[in-house]
Amino acid sequence: MRDYKQEYKSFHGKPEQIKNRAKRNAARALLTKLGRVAKGDSKDVGHKIALKSGGSNNEKNLRVETIHTNRGRK
Repeated sequence: MRDYKQEYKSFHGKPEQIKNRAKRNAARALLTKLGRVAKGDSKDVGHKIALKSGGSNNEKNLRVETIHTNRGRK
């Protein structure tokens, strides 16, 4: 059985992961504010240049994608 609390502590709760999650949430908040995505619309916000590759949350670097498209990329 999967121990979600332990998994969170050992990975998702690390300061680096919390910081990364905050950046992703900020990107979604920006596009929500601009009216390009809505809560529960089954869309993801993707970055043209990934955050881990030096991309930013600038509006020009963001794009709306399907969940399948965004999370299927390697």
